[in-house]
Amino acid sequence: MYKIAVLGDRDSIYGFAALGLDTYPVTDTVEAGRKLRELADGEYAVVYITEALAAQLENEIDRYRAARLPAIIPIPGVSGNTGMGIKMVKKSVEQAVGSDIIFGGG
Repeated sequence: MYKIAVLGDRDSIYGFAALGLDTYPVTDTVEAGRKLRELADGEYAVVYITEALAAQLENEIDRYRAARLPAIIPIPGVSGNTGMGIKMVKKSVEQAVGSDIIFGGG
């Protein structure tokens, strides 16, 4: 059975444990990259990652974009929405259909 993980700074992900999700607080980019690879190679179908951390690990996340699993989904952290989630959706749509059909190109 697949699991769901949440990766990011402690303050941003702490509440997800109450929902039964596996939380992994990380403090630096190197540790976060290592943990993301571990989760992706494990039994996780979905990995939520704070937008601030996703921005730092964009190249690492791109390695898994074409893979069936896991789905890596950016979420806002305690610092608020950075727009990283929309950027990743746009990138995925462009990759899938060959053009930006959601935001009208540009």
